[in-house]
Amino acid sequence: MTIEDLQELSEQEQQRQSEKKHRILYCSAAGCVSCGSDNVSAMLKTKVKEHTLEKECEVIGTGCMGLCGEGPLVKVQSDNILYQNVDEVTASQIVESHILNGKRVEKNICDTSAPFFASQTKIVLENCGRINSESIDEYVAALGYEALGKALTEMQPHDVIEEIRKSGLRGRGGAGYSTGLKWGIVRKAHGEQKYIVCNADEGDPGAFMDRSVLEGDPHRVLEGMAIAGYAVGASQGYVYCRAEYPLAIERLKLAIKQAEKIGLLGNRILESQFNFRIDIRIGAGAFVCGEETALIASIEGRRGNPRTRPPYPSEKGLWGMPTVINNVETFANVAPIIRNGSDWFSKIGTEKSKGTKVFALAGNIRNTGLIEVPMGIPLRKIIFDIGGGTPEGQEFKAAQTGGPSGGCIPNEHLDLPVDYESLLAVGSFMGSGGLIVMDSTSRMVDVAKFFMQFCMDESCGKCIPCRVGTRHIYGLLDKISKKKATQDDLTLLEELCVMVKETSLCGLGQGAPNPVISTLRFFRHEYEQLLQPVETYLGGEVEVADFEK
Repeated sequence: MTIEDLQELSEQEQQRQSEKKHRILYCSAAGCVSCGSDNVSAMLKTKVKEHTLEKECEVIGTGCMGLCGEGPLVKVQSDNILYQNVDEVTASQIVESHILNGKRVEKNICDTSAPFFASQTKIVLENCGRINSESIDEYVAALGYEALGKALTEMQPHDVIEEIRKSGLRGRGGAGYSTGLKWGIVRKAHGEQKYIVCNADEGDPGAFMDRSVLEGDPHRVLEGMAIAGYAVGASQGYVYCRAEYPLAIERLKLAIKQAEKIGLLGNRILESQFNFRIDIRIGAGAFVCGEETALIASIEGRRGNPRTRPPYPSEKGLWGMPTVINNVETFANVAPIIRNGSDWFSKIGTEKSKGTKVFALAGNIRNTGLIEVPMGIPLRKIIFDIGGGTPEGQEFKAAQTGGPSGGCIPNEHLDLPVDYESLLAVGSFMGSGGLIVMDSTSRMVDVAKFFMQFCMDESCGKCIPCRVGTRHIYGLLDKISKKKATQDDLTLLEELCVMVKETSLCGLGQGAPNPVISTLRFFRHEYEQLLQPVETYLGGEVEVADFEK
């Protein structure tokens, strides 16, 4: 395939779509599938066939449309009407009333001018909910692989790296390291082979950003990986995806086959000298394998334990060779940056945090779902405008970002700009993008205990601070929650948190105490209210936590 062939394919698909009077898109992402979108799609297709509308109307499965809490979602794209809470009866009405007679099904219409939709800026998610997630033709028609073609025909590898560096794109998986700088290190590193690894081992409670991107726009990620391969001199890529994401894996496999079939992956891509292949490696669900050195060990067929750094993977990674490791969202930003230019991307966001960020809104909030917002947006706007606020009768209490290694941000910091530096300043961090909202019914000691139990269970056990420390921290939290602890226990809890944070081997242990530290910082009174009075402690024996017995 040549650049001209790619352009012709795009034009043909655009023409095919224009010949359809109606395109009915139904959400086929995991969230909507779990609440019945398969039945909805079956009814839509049945009614289209029943009324012999196949020539003028097509029913298409697409990616996440965002408002997950109101699914299944269906969109009549030609009229820009989004329907929510669609069941089989409503699906029948959409065809027989809206499509056939032009009468909308008013009771199920979703207001797309509401802040949930209007306040977002979509780059990563621009195709999700808009194209057929299983069609390479539709991806190409939406400017897909144009950036790869531009990189291969108009840019040298160092030009690609410089464009990514100038854009200010930072890794969206955790620490926020400069993507361009990382690629530059791998480009300069010596090795017989170099690798590109996409970290899709998303495992934070309440997080589903990467899963949704892979389900809704898998070719965007493959294109980003191929551009990275060209930039650093790699010919092999791997997507490491957890087994709990079967739909994402299925669509990734299909996308890889489609791209290979028309010459967008494999040998001499777009008739250049660039060769690049992508394979999938399925993880068994260990949270620690989200840490890059543990992920590398797992791909190599070893137990997923982290190792000390340096050397970093950019110098000695997969099979000892220089390796780029970025997460799904990072790779999904690459193609639009190359296509539109670094200046375009760098104008979005803040001085040090460029572009947008995808968040999964969950917890005690009205509008649960997937959103993409500019970096630097105030937390208040995310919670109350986009998220619709907390359930009626409850007050906002805190928002937890960064997954089980993140911190809880209280009400007094609602006007905090959501960017890398601002979150770190209040004891939290960006992480991969989980955002869990808590209202006045949440007990912060129990919140900290929940996340600590998760980290304790997911610890690989390699280093003592994490293996033993998280267990003791959990025991103290359990003791406090049962009103069996004293001030000495609280003091010991704080000391343990510092020790585990500063001495653990990898990010799991280093970040595990963060929910405890942040809740102690902002909600210390809730801990103190559960402590035993000193005289009670001195007057008799205090029972130890259940786990110590």
